[in-house]
Amino acid sequence: MKFPAWLKSYGPLSSGLYLGWALGTNDAANVFGTAVATRVIPFLWAGVSILIFATLGAVLEGYAGFQTLGRFGAMTPWQAFWIALSAALTVTLMTYLGLPVSTSQAIVGAIIGAGAVNGTLDLSPLGKVVISWISTPIGAGAIAFLLYFILKPLILKFSRGLFWWDNFIFWGLLIAGIYGAYSLGANNVANVMGVFVNAKVVSPFMGALLGGLSIGLGALTYGKKVMETVGEGIVRLSPYTALVVVLAEAITVHFFAVVGVPVSTSQAVVGGVIGVGFVEGVNRIDQQTVKKIIFGWIGTPTIAGLLAALIMFVVNLAR
Repeated sequence: MKFPAWLKSYGPLSSGLYLGWALGTNDAANVFGTAVATRVIPFLWAGVSILIFATLGAVLEGYAGFQTLGRFGAMTPWQAFWIALSAALTVTLMTYLGLPVSTSQAIVGAIIGAGAVNGTLDLSPLGKVVISWISTPIGAGAIAFLLYFILKPLILKFSRGLFWWDNFIFWGLLIAGIYGAYSLGANNVANVMGVFVNAKVVSPFMGALLGGLSIGLGALTYGKKVMETVGEGIVRLSPYTALVVVLAEAITVHFFAVVGVPVSTSQAVVGGVIGVGFVEGVNRIDQQTVKKIIFGWIGTPTIAGLLAALIMFVVNLAR
């Protein structure tokens, strides 16, 4: 059977676009979950903001992550397809089962698994990546701890009553969410399109544009349910602490976008919650949550890696 030339050239992108959509549906809650769940910001505002600013972040600052993932080894366009599909299936399965999952860790695991089977694997970037993963919740916690003390006196100084406070919370959560969406696109677009840029399926600019749009469309088309479900899990945060957590998450993820390592926004949020918990003397995170973070570091890349290795083995066998 003869396939059209366009399908041979751009068909592999389908798994990357699906991965971007899945990432958008899940990670949207990390930037606007609290604001939408508490009805402070309408979902449409949040969804459109993510679509616009995740795409903008990807196009303006998403390229460093492409280079990092590319250092794990060369690949063909269809190898990139199977790698992205393995990561997407891992994310979908673990989300369905209610298990913790990080798209960043899934794509790295899939690249390593496929590269090991194909004999193209280069592990030299792994140390930098793992250190960044571990540093994400720690860094977000430290930033949240500092922001709590920095912002509170400023708010008390300029506060002008209840109406002023309601406006501050609305605009504060909206601006923090927009920055979070920008950081999400800048950092995580490499997860979505990095393997395709490396395989020369698309240019870095087109990869950033398509990846950012797929993340934004995921948030806009299916993010509401996830925002309401996940957001309600952190409603116990006050509006002020929620603002601090989102800002800490956005700053942390943006920093790693500049460094060039895709990291987990979910783990950055958890780190931020732990940070404000230390300030308030409240244990907001139980041991079970810490175990889930550790599982995300180890379990997610392992499962994605094994799945990618199995798929590549079967594909190579069928040739």
